[in-house]
Amino acid sequence: MQSSDFLELTIALALGLLIGLQKERVESPLAGLRTFALVALAGGVAAILGPLTTPWVVVVGLVAVVALMVTGNVVLLRSGRSDPGQTTEVAVVLTYLIGVLTVAGPIEVAMVCGAVTAMLLHLREELHTWVDRLTDRDVRAMMQFVVVSLIVLPVLPSETFGPYDVINPRQVWWMVVLIVGLNLVGYAAYRLMGERAGTILAGVLGGVVSSTATTVGYARMTKLQPGRDHVAVVVVWVASGIVFIRLLIEIAAVAPSLLSVAAPPMLLMLAVFAVVAAIVLRSDSRSPSEMPIEPSNPTELKSAILFGMVYAVVLLLVAAAQDWAGGAGLYLAATVSGLTDVDALTLSTSRLVQTDRLGASMGWRLIMTAAVSNLGFKLVLGAVLGSRAFARRLATVGVVAIVIGVGLILFWP
Repeated sequence: MQSSDFLELTIALALGLLIGLQKERVESPLAGLRTFALVALAGGVAAILGPLTTPWVVVVGLVAVVALMVTGNVVLLRSGRSDPGQTTEVAVVLTYLIGVLTVAGPIEVAMVCGAVTAMLLHLREELHTWVDRLTDRDVRAMMQFVVVSLIVLPVLPSETFGPYDVINPRQVWWMVVLIVGLNLVGYAAYRLMGERAGTILAGVLGGVVSSTATTVGYARMTKLQPGRDHVAVVVVWVASGIVFIRLLIEIAAVAPSLLSVAAPPMLLMLAVFAVVAAIVLRSDSRSPSEMPIEPSNPTELKSAILFGMVYAVVLLLVAAAQDWAGGAGLYLAATVSGLTDVDALTLSTSRLVQTDRLGASMGWRLIMTAAVSNLGFKLVLGAVLGSRAFARRLATVGVVAIVIGVGLILFWP
């Protein structure tokens, strides 16, 4: 027996104690702290004995654990103390397998599985409460994301075709999965915190889901509810600033090599938004807290397909603009595509940088151009859909950000 075996058995024992701690606290009649610890240790011992005797010893141990659980349930049933749930039984079997994995497999995987099992047992009430709060719309959103990510994606071909050889169906749909996933995170955050959200959080959630949609919603609100101009400006402004965090996440996911170049100017723009938001908030501390406007379902297949088409068109447009008009054409394409959707331009540009079709310096400038263009479009939306006071306040701070953004594009080294 090697010294490493003692370490692995110690870790198996510790994981068993960790998992059993929660069951001991809830006074499970079937298994507690010691049972879980012994089961995990048994799994580790079986994994050590396997190579020395026969691999079937692990299977025999698993059958023995299952038999013990069945016997325990029979005894409890006869005593009238049966538990209708199966969580403890599943946890015991899983603990045995984690003990086996600690010795026979990657120990890191065993530790993660043990920690996740303990957390799932500990968060029992929280998970039940969360499930009770889910609506049919929430479940539909999750199932649609499963369709987008796990059903459509694997069947798409992974090869490029078309003009400039830049359209890859699987890569295009990967971008769809990324954006839908980010939107779903924002939607889930709204469902968890929306009712308790204040003004700042309303802006953060709006930026995660869709800053343009947030601008439209709050601009309309200022006409329906006079006197809410200040709150609406803060929410829209914060949402617009969160866009830069979203863009950095997208860049990191698609083109890690671009992130180190794009992060400094993007973070500087984010700092500008943060400072201005603090100033605007401080100018009227009496503004009431704001609940975010409920977002639409972020995983609708129609919207996902539409974004995939937009992304592919922008990818092709950027490649064509670079070929036909050089730098001037690229900036024009970024300005036009950024009016309504910064994500598509960001992902397509990042993809071109990652495949060495575009330089990193030009890449982040195109993304910044799209972001500035999108901010200008929001100012137009505010003027058209919102009250005069809202449009005036938003334009005052928006012009400052646009000037700084243009300055970064032109003069950043």
